[in-house]
Amino acid sequence: MTPSANIIFSRKTKASKMAFEFTDSNFQDTALAEGVSVVDFWAEWCGPCRMIGPIIEELANDYGDKVRVGKVDVDSNPETSMQFGVRSIPTILIIKDGEVVEKHVGVTTKQALADKINKHL
Repeated sequence: MTPSANIIFSRKTKASKMAFEFTDSNFQDTALAEGVSVVDFWAEWCGPCRMIGPIIEELANDYGDKVRVGKVDVDSNPETSMQFGVRSIPTILIIKDGEVVEKHVGVTTKQALADKINKHL
């Protein structure tokens, strides 16, 4: 047996929060509720959306219950996408108390999004 076979790996596990799935039917009651929401309009076939997806998941985990962080699949939820004039994806909206306060289209960094979110907390 090699020395490396005797190594026991231990990993601290931290409960992680997944990004919420906003839909046409729940958007009004969740994303537009009191407080701050971060909404990523995306589609599975969109390359840039797949790039920003892990950032959205990290933000959901980082902010926990302080901010509702989630995603809207534009192919499955056309009403919400049209309501907010989403023409290019990824589009990320920051909504505070039911009003859009920030909008970003395209790929960005986690830090840039965090800075925008923090302005509204």
